[in-house]
Amino acid sequence: MTTKNKIYFASDQHFGTPTVEKSKKREQKFVNWLDAIKNDADELFLLGDLFDFWFEYKKAVPKGFVRVLGKLAELSDSGIKIHFFVGNHDLWMETYFETELNISTYFEPKEFIFNNKTFLIGHGDGLGPGDNGYKRMKKVFTNSFSKWLFRWLHPDIGIRLAQYLSVKNKLISGEADVKFLGEENEWLVQYCKKKLEDKHFDYFVFGHRHLPLDIQISENSKYINTGDWITHFTFAIFEGQQLTVKKLQ
Repeated sequence: MTTKNKIYFASDQHFGTPTVEKSKKREQKFVNWLDAIKNDADELFLLGDLFDFWFEYKKAVPKGFVRVLGKLAELSDSGIKIHFFVGNHDLWMETYFETELNISTYFEPKEFIFNNKTFLIGHGDGLGPGDNGYKRMKKVFTNSFSKWLFRWLHPDIGIRLAQYLSVKNKLISGEADVKFLGEENEWLVQYCKKKLEDKHFDYFVFGHRHLPLDIQISENSKYINTGDWITHFTFAIFEGQQLTVKKLQ
């Protein structure tokens, strides 16, 4: 029997974009990966933007994504602990994952300890200096009155509008150029270094940047970015001592 002792991290699948056909192909790759890790995974962290858009209605679920939702339900039912960190594209997630799939859902970075290694884990949007335009926009989008207004739109109109804005407007989508900007210009690197002034973490693990990164930010601390499932098809894995970034083969 295979020992289930590995912890996996993945982010930024953005299912639903740029077209239904292309999204389904990527979704099948991700589902196949989930199926492959279920034999040795103890826990799975999904670090946000699983969907390119998600809005949680009272009695309806956005069309599509049945394969990935079904596979996540299967893994959860099998005893694998799954954690989901809300990203900037699925920031209107509420309790659906918790009530329907038994998946813990978080809206802010959270600390974890595995095998005496300390982790700070989150999606990564709006952290660190800069990006003030997005930070203001996020406050508007997460305001309860804004969500109430959007809920009054018929889903056929609301979802179509949100998908259009997500793809066309970089400010709303929160996407920057997927190029490494250098440590001094990477906001998440600066955020991690600032956090280290107050408390030690062995690993900072984020998504959002769509870049697989493994950066030593102090003698005993690393910043890991899990990349994406649009261009890189990368993920991170912790096997007890080291956290490493790997690419889907």
